Amino acid sequence: MTVSLRAPAAGRSNTLHAGAWWLWALGLATAASRTTNPLLLGLLVGVAGYVVAARRTDAPWARSYGTFVRLGLFVIGIRLVFSVVLGSPVPGSHPLFTLPELPLPHWAQGVRIGGRVTAEQLVFALYDGAKLATLLICVGAANALANPARLLKSLPGALYEVGVAVVVAMTFAPNMVADVVRLRTARRLRGRPTGGVKAVLQIGLPVLEGALERSVAVAASMDARGYGRTARVPRAVRHTTTALTLGGLLGVCAGTYGLLAAEGASYGLPVLGAGLLAALAGLRLGGRRSVRTRYRPDRWGPRAWLVAGSGVAVAALMIRAGGQDTAALHPGVVPLVAPGLPLWPAAGVLIGLLPAFVAPVPKGPGPKGPGPKASVPGGPAPKSPVPKERV
Repeated sequence: MTVSLRAPAAGRSNTLHAGAWWLWALGLATAASRTTNPLLLGLLVGVAGYVVAARRTDAPWARSYGTFVRLGLFVIGIRLVFSVVLGSPVPGSHPLFTLPELPLPHWAQGVRIGGRVTAEQLVFALYDGAKLATLLICVGAANALANPARLLKSLPGALYEVGVAVVVAMTFAPNMVADVVRLRTARRLRGRPTGGVKAVLQIGLPVLEGALERSVAVAASMDARGYGRTARVPRAVRHTTTALTLGGLLGVCAGTYGLLAAEGASYGLPVLGAGLLAALAGLRLGGRRSVRTRYRPDRWGPRAWLVAGSGVAVAALMIRAGGQDTAALHPGVVPLVAPGLPLWPAAGVLIGLLPAFVAPVPKGPGPKGPGPKASVPGGPAPKSPVPKERV
C-alpha cells in the first residue's frame, strides 16, 4: 500500500476549514508585530504571497490580495510623508534636506511642521510603515484564501448575528473590487477611456447599484431562511451566559497582556487558560438561543491542523526570538546600520510555507470559449458576459 504525499484536489468533502486559514494568517501577523527588521518583514510578505498564489481560487474574494498589497505600499508612503512633514523624535546626524519650518505658538511645543529631515528618521519611518503594511498583507492573505460564507457556518451559535455583520463587511470590499475590474474591462472593450474623473464617475454609479442589489438579495435570502428567530431560554441561563462570556473575554485580554509583558509572565498563562474556558462555556450556553441547523458542516481535519499549526509555530518562534535577541529583530537607526538577517527566526518564518504543500489544490477556472454559450431551442437566452454600464 502506497501513501501519496501530494495534496489532493479540493472538493466538497475535503475543503480546508476557513478558520485554519485565518489562524495561519494571524500567526504570520503576530510574527510581523514582533519585529521591525525589513528583511524578516519582506520574508513574511513573500511567504504569504507564495501561499496565496499556490492555493487561492478564482472566487471574487480571492482577487482582493493585490488590493491589500497596494494598500500596504500606500501606508508606507503615508508614513514617510508624515515623518518628513511633521518631523520625528529620532535624533539624526545625516541630514538630507531642510524644509521651511512653520512657526507655532508656545502652547504647541514639541510639535514641528517642516525643518530638517535626516536619514535616520526616514529609515525609522520606513521600518514602522513596513511593519503595519505586513500586518495588512497578512490579513489580505486570509481574506483571499478563506471563504467568508464557510467561515460564517463554522461560528458558534451565540456569535451568529455578529458573524453575519462581519462577513458582509468582509465581502463588500472584494466584491466591489471585482465590479470595478469588470466595468473597466467592459469600457475597454467598448473603446471608452478607463481613467480620469469622468470615467471614475461613470463607473462608480454601477458599482454602488450592484452593491445595493447584493444587499437586498442577502436580506431577502436571510429573511427566507428565518434569520433572527431564537429559542426561549430561562433568564438564569441568559445571565450566566453573559457573565461567563464577558468574564472570559476579560480574562483572555488580561492573560494576553501578561504573556506579552515581562512583568506579567507568571500569571499570564493561567489567566489566559481560565478566560478561554469561561468564554467557551459562555458561547456554548449562548448557542442554545440559536435554532438554525448546519448543512454539511466543515470538518477540522489533519490538514487544517497542519495549516493552523504552521502559523502558530511562526508566531511562537518569533516571540521566543524577540526575548533572546532583541537587537536582531529591531535593528537600530542611531547609529545608522544595515539590518542583518537572523538565521533561525528566518527559518521559523519559512514554516509558514507549509500550507502551500499540504492544503488541497483548488480547481482552476474552466476553459474559456470564443464567446457566450449558444442558447438551447426553447430555453432562456444566455446572459451577456459584459456587465451593464450606466451612461
